[in-house]
Amino acid sequence: MTARSRTRLERVRASVGIASLALQQIQDDLTADDVDQELAAILRELIEDTDPPGGFMAFLAQLATVAAQRAEQIEPDRDGDASCPLHEATALITDNAGMRLIWAARALEPQGDPA
Repeated sequence: MTARSRTRLERVRASVGIASLALQQIQDDLTADDVDQELAAILRELIEDTDPPGGFMAFLAQLATVAAQRAEQIEPDRDGDASCPLHEATALITDNAGMRLIWAARALEPQGDPA
């Protein structure tokens, strides 16, 4: 492994560590006793956050897409063994998980408030 690859891997590990801490904070917020009235808003933040465009789920999908595109370039036989599951993960994130978060936020929204 080259020094450049090692540095890149270290940056990825650091970023994953930061993301893990942020997700732990969200989990802690979701398990708080007084979260009932705010749960829909927290779910909407995961969906509607303005940076990156489209929210957290869109960011995860974009990350998986970039990884799939890169895998397509480096797959030894160009057979899709690596890139196909990454593209499928992207589809599941955007089509399934994203929509389910939206439905959950709408279902928890107090009557009369816009989703």
